[in-house]
Amino acid sequence: MGRMLSFTKAIREAQDIEMARDPRVFICGEDVGVYGTAFGQTQGLLAKYGPMRVVDAPLSETAITGLGVGAAAVGLRPIIVHDFMDFMGVCMDEVLNQATKLAWMVGGQTNLSMVIRTQAGSGIAAGAQHSQSLESFFTHMPGMKVVVPATAGDMKGLLSSAIRDENPVMVVENKCLLSDEGEVPEGEYLVPIGKARVAREGSDVTIVTYGLMVTKCLRAAEELEKSGIHCEIIDLRTLVPLDEEAIYASLEKTNRLCIVHEAIVQCGFGAEIAARVAENAMDYLDAPIVRVGAPFTYCPFSPALESQYTPDEKRVVDAVRGMF
Repeated sequence: MGRMLSFTKAIREAQDIEMARDPRVFICGEDVGVYGTAFGQTQGLLAKYGPMRVVDAPLSETAITGLGVGAAAVGLRPIIVHDFMDFMGVCMDEVLNQATKLAWMVGGQTNLSMVIRTQAGSGIAAGAQHSQSLESFFTHMPGMKVVVPATAGDMKGLLSSAIRDENPVMVVENKCLLSDEGEVPEGEYLVPIGKARVAREGSDVTIVTYGLMVTKCLRAAEELEKSGIHCEIIDLRTLVPLDEEAIYASLEKTNRLCIVHEAIVQCGFGAEIAARVAENAMDYLDAPIVRVGAPFTYCPFSPALESQYTPDEKRVVDAVRGMF
């Protein structure tokens, strides 16, 4: 077992390494400086790099994101921080019509190397306006890459790759993973954007998932193993660009597909995966595709109700067993 770090420390380390190696990299967001953000991922960076590179911004998602677009357009490499994905609706014009389109609109005369770090997910009793998983919004925007790490090591490696990328990249961090520890390599470490991993090998059903749900699906697979169902779990790591070949290769072996994500099932990213499989790999399937996700309603504030809203291991187990 190598060095163990939490997600929060892995994020902090990746930013530190990239800021040290490239003076163009800076961080901007609400409370990123003195306070170190609501979840602590920038603690200590203000003291090390100063207020010109760790910029405490006013309470305006629009201003923060607009600053990032302008800075990236003139050659800097901003890391824009929005502690709750829910409030990115405030700055949607800057993301949809500026960050993702500007390089194309000017014929490639500039790049938009810009990272947006944001937190998604339920599970902390934060209510309907602080608990959403809205990653599918941003996968619908040409020009935006979207990564959703499931392990602390991938968190560090994907964030570093995102900072070095020449395009806007959204890095989605699940709030319930931030304190989880995992093996994280020391020094510079890169995980390629657009490459899925096989989190568990199996022969009977493919479970495609990402983020926090990878952990829950691994636990569900252990339970299913007891009844003789061997699950192969594909951790997408990246939603855009999507590693379709990893999905198809697994389906050719298992012939069954279950898609799991924390987001609402209706128009969630699982619908895109299901559609691509239906278009390109239908002959591999021996059973209908099954999706597991949140219901089409708001996330409750009550912890007891929230636990019923958020997909868990039992729902995955029940869904997979229903395929046989």
